[in-house]
Amino acid sequence: MSPTDLRLDVLMHLSNLPGVPGQEDAVRDFVLRELDGLADEVRVDALGNVIAFRAARKPKKGEKVERVMVSAHMDEIGFLVRFIDDQGYLRVQALGGFDTRNLFARNVTVHTRGGTLPGILTPGGRPVHIATPEERKTIPEVRDFVVDLGLDAAEVRRRVRVGDMVTLDQVARQVGSLVCGKAMDDRASVFMLLEVLRHLRGKRPRHDLIAVFSVQEEVGLRGAVVAAYGAQPTVGIGLDVTLAVDTPGSKPDEAVTRLGSGIGVKVFDSSMISTRWLVDEFDDLALAQGIPAQLEVLALGGTDGAAIQRSRDGVPSVTLSLPTRYIHTIVESVHVDDLRAGVDLLCAYLR
Repeated sequence: MSPTDLRLDVLMHLSNLPGVPGQEDAVRDFVLRELDGLADEVRVDALGNVIAFRAARKPKKGEKVERVMVSAHMDEIGFLVRFIDDQGYLRVQALGGFDTRNLFARNVTVHTRGGTLPGILTPGGRPVHIATPEERKTIPEVRDFVVDLGLDAAEVRRRVRVGDMVTLDQVARQVGSLVCGKAMDDRASVFMLLEVLRHLRGKRPRHDLIAVFSVQEEVGLRGAVVAAYGAQPTVGIGLDVTLAVDTPGSKPDEAVTRLGSGIGVKVFDSSMISTRWLVDEFDDLALAQGIPAQLEVLALGGTDGAAIQRSRDGVPSVTLSLPTRYIHTIVESVHVDDLRAGVDLLCAYLR
């Protein structure tokens, strides 16, 4: 089986699943089903991380076997219900960073104990027809948004509780060479890690592999912190998305990565400086194997790689970054060739 074979239907299904930080259950259940037969051991820790272990092949004489932890997070940005007002409108708490310009008039789903409820997310205030010029220019904050469930207040209070998950609605689809949908951050990396394990089926990797599907990354890399402490890796690899600043209106020097130009090898972000010899190793390996790759410097942002790097007494770590347009919206877009390059490069390293 060639590492270039990708099951894009699996990626789109992952994108469609709900799972805000702390409530990743649906994603976790799907990942556990996908891992059947792909690992020597699979467990779920107390925080909810899925941890899959594959033992290395017998080392050759003089060969060092590392404990490589590769981590991709299952959670997506979203909301929790924080308040129900007297009219039955829901106020929400953001989980992760939102550009509120992308939140106007969105369909959402409220996930309650009794099932799901469709809702409309919109900022409070007057319609554009009767708003003042100043009101039309104002960008609301998350606290200004409400969820309308179309139910009276008593019914809302009967069915909805503070802390219920609220997710943005979007069905993933292919757009040319792109796969577009919500939560590509970081379901696209979850998908790549599953594909790597699938392509290693029946083969032993060069190093012990600890594949982690982490929780609560969007609120502070929390799952990876716990997983790395327990796994005690000697090498860490984060898998996450990064900005593809290659659309109209951006300058050439602002292009963190470009879609279709290969997997990113992170040099720097605001949470970590990747271990330089690992950056060099992955960059050299990509060149030697003819795998498209690009070095990445991201001014802001963080990944599970940073959590691994700072675990215990420190772990040499790097992040492989998937170029993504429109990050933290419901139309996050990744390129099939970059997905393929990420799977190929990680497979090449582990082999």
